[in-house]
Amino acid sequence: MRAGHITHEGPAAEAIEIVDVETPEPGSDELRLRVEACGLNRFDVFARVGHPEEDDVFPKRTGGDIVGVVDAVGENVSTERLGNEVMVYGGVTCGECEYCLAGEHTMCHEYEIIGEDRPGGLAEYVTVPADNVDPKPDSLGWVAAAALPAAFTTAYRMMFTVGDLGPSDTALILGASGGVGNAALQYADMVGATAYATTSTEEKAERLDRWADEVIDYTETPFDEAVMALTDGRGVDVVADHVGEETWQRSIDSLAMGGKMVICGATSGPDPDIDIRSVYQHHRQILGAPMGNRQEFRDAVALAARGEVGPVIDCVLPLAELAEGHRIIEDREVFGKVVVRPSR
Repeated sequence: MRAGHITHEGPAAEAIEIVDVETPEPGSDELRLRVEACGLNRFDVFARVGHPEEDDVFPKRTGGDIVGVVDAVGENVSTERLGNEVMVYGGVTCGECEYCLAGEHTMCHEYEIIGEDRPGGLAEYVTVPADNVDPKPDSLGWVAAAALPAAFTTAYRMMFTVGDLGPSDTALILGASGGVGNAALQYADMVGATAYATTSTEEKAERLDRWADEVIDYTETPFDEAVMALTDGRGVDVVADHVGEETWQRSIDSLAMGGKMVICGATSGPDPDIDIRSVYQHHRQILGAPMGNRQEFRDAVALAARGEVGPVIDCVLPLAELAEGHRIIEDREVFGKVVVRPSR
């Protein structure tokens, strides 16, 4: 089968190769999918450019947002699942610890991510644990379904489970043209919250008007100053920040008294400067919200299946153009999601 491999750290055009490898056989509790589509995320880029928490073992096959058709099953998996159209929840856990039993799968000490810790879906076929697979709703096409899992599950946890966002609240969503940011903005709009979104170009701002009450071009105005002006000095109840180092203090300074900053990543770096007085003197909270559990995944998929939210697709690429997908994400040219069709 054909697969997209990252062979070393470096520019996408040099470090990504499309190779021929053996088609994997499912283990006893696994099934094999013919991959119909696989969404790209920032962690696909991190695997190539280097990440503090990643090893340097190559080749790597990323791709965590997988949808496809079951074409083989292990000995402990029912053959009735053959031919099913499915979506994959990307977190693999022990299923037995206190966190798993409480439904908090991403807290499991044995937590692994398909596409990071295990071979991902940027290939014609992939094997995954049978327990990680759910039916794909008929109302979702392959491309839309592949754009959902990581971005919308993470945003769901950020905005609702952790951020507790409601219709009377105000929210600031950073990087609202990206996958997670756009999903978070759609959720804020869905519940009727007042939503402020940041972006970097006029073209992106025009597209964000669909969901945002106000769009802030952070290249022209510091977004914390803009937020304070828009809220008459109050600030917002929730800030969704996946940027990290570059935006950390401004995000805190955008919060109202008692507001929450929910974070799921550190795209710009993990070591921000911080004035801790800006947190405790204003009763503010900083809360981690990486990925989301299985129920949040199912809730996010159900909302999309009903048409209440939905991914914006920037482009759909064949496996041969995987390096181009990396490039536009890394260069911040993307609006929404990049999806790869490995069999095309």
